Amino acid sequence: MHESALMDLIINPEVVPHYVSYAFLASIILIAVSIIIRGSIKLVPKGTQNVFEVIVEAMLNLAEENIGHHWGRTFFPLIATIFMYILLCNFMGLVPGFASPTSNLNMTASMAVPVFFATHVYGIRVHKLGYIKHFLGPMRSLAALPLMILMFFVEVIGHLARPVTLSVRLFGNMIAKHIILIVLGILTPIIVPTAILILGVLVGLVQAFVFALLATLYLAGAVEEAH
Repeated sequence: MHESALMDLIINPEVVPHYVSYAFLASIILIAVSIIIRGSIKLVPKGTQNVFEVIVEAMLNLAEENIGHHWGRTFFPLIATIFMYILLCNFMGLVPGFASPTSNLNMTASMAVPVFFATHVYGIRVHKLGYIKHFLGPMRSLAALPLMILMFFVEVIGHLARPVTLSVRLFGNMIAKHIILIVLGILTPIIVPTAILILGVLVGLVQAFVFALLATLYLAGAVEEAH
C-alpha cells in the first residue's frame, strides 16, 4: 500500500505537479554544488568556484550598496539565494525535456510571499511601533491628519500589491518566453529558435536579477528611517 502510494507520487504528474518536482530538483542541485565547492575551495578560484564567487560578490555588493553594510550582510544570504535559485529555475526551461518552475504562478508566489513577510518582520523589529511612520507620508501634523490617513491606506495597498507584482512579473515573462519558443519552433524549427534560446538566457538572467533587486529595495525601505 505504501509502496504503491510512493510510486503514484513519483510517476503521476497530477499528484506532484512538474513545477514542484523541478523546484525540488533545483534546490538539490544548488545544495549539491555548494557542498562540492565548499569541500574544494582554492585560493585561486577557477571553474565552477570562480562562477559562484562572481555571483556571490555581485549579490553582496547589491545588498551593501542598497541597504548598507550591516543590514546588507544580514540580508545577503536571502538575496543571493533568491537570485541563484530563480536563475537556475529559469534556465531549466531551456533544457530539452525540462520545464521552468518559474513559469507557474504558484512557484513565483512562493518566492514573493517570504520577501513580503521578511520586509515587515524586520521593519517592525528595527523600528518597533515607529514602523507605522513608513505608511503616513512625509507630512505629520494635526493639520495633515486627513492626508496622513489617505497616505496610510495608499501605502497599505501598495505594500499588499508587492508580492502580486513580484509573482506576476516573473511568471508572465517566463511563460511568454516559453510560448514564443514553442510557436517559433513550429514555424522555423532551426534558425529562429536558436536565436530565441540565446534571448531566453538573457531573459532568465534579467528576471532573476530584477526579482533580487526589488527584494533588496523592499528590505532597504523597511529598515531605513522613515522620511
